[in-house]
Amino acid sequence: VKGFRDKQLMKERVKAAGLRVPHSFRVRSESETRAAAEQVGFPLILKPISGAGSADTYKVTSQAELEAVLKVMRHVAEASCEEFIEGEEFTFDTICVGGRPVYENCASYLPPPLIARSNEWISPVIITVRDLARCRPGIHLGRRVLNALKMGDGFTHMEWFLTKKGEAVFGEIGCRPGGAHLVDQMNYTGDVDLFREWARVVCWHAFEASTERKFNAGIIFKRALGQGKISRISGLGDYLRRYGQWVVEEQLLRPGTMRRNWKQTLLSDGHLMVRHPSWDEAYRMSFAAATDITLFAGG
Repeated sequence: VKGFRDKQLMKERVKAAGLRVPHSFRVRSESETRAAAEQVGFPLILKPISGAGSADTYKVTSQAELEAVLKVMRHVAEASCEEFIEGEEFTFDTICVGGRPVYENCASYLPPPLIARSNEWISPVIITVRDLARCRPGIHLGRRVLNALKMGDGFTHMEWFLTKKGEAVFGEIGCRPGGAHLVDQMNYTGDVDLFREWARVVCWHAFEASTERKFNAGIIFKRALGQGKISRISGLGDYLRRYGQWVVEEQLLRPGTMRRNWKQTLLSDGHLMVRHPSWDEAYRMSFAAATDITLFAGG
């Protein structure tokens, strides 16, 4: 269990199994961080050992940027200073029985979480991948990671990078389901109830749902323009007239509701979820929601 909770220990165990992980150091002080940065080189990533959702995570490209980031991370007791991996970012999600995946899923982050969590104007998109052949390198990596960490029964959520050379690089893994409605997306992908199956696995070591993947399911998180209460929503009606048959959830905050702090929650000011058998169509509908629907807050 500790191997899943401690991110640095996690990377050490995965690396010891001969798998590709970012070059990294555990740091507990500013001096340790500066020394680690000299070893890792720029650009690098600085993030908490214990954290989630890209909170307090920074890409650092120079010594000057490092000094600025150190000032805003003084509340973080332990951090990981690690190599920056450039590539597409995906999930590898499983339900396991005795360490063996009986259900597998991959989802694509568009854009990568660090970019989405650094720019308020972005509507983050996550799309589950119907055809898992697109994610074969990450699935192969993920299965070996589960073996290295001696997984038992339950849910796992791993993040990994696919470089331009086609190399899968381990990011991190948690012995839990992904957040931000990812399990709901997986349910819509195959018309199943993975919450029930998770309970079945934990209680009876059995999995009974179909693993057929019928759809690519996209979730689009919206962030309002302005501050205060939501005042109006633009473009939603037109969007629903165009794509309504493929929209499975529409949970945008309504006018009069106070907008959320976008830095504290990926859920932001609500979401839409769509699904389609075709990746291209699911992608197109997801980004149409990202660009064509606008929430306004304040005056």
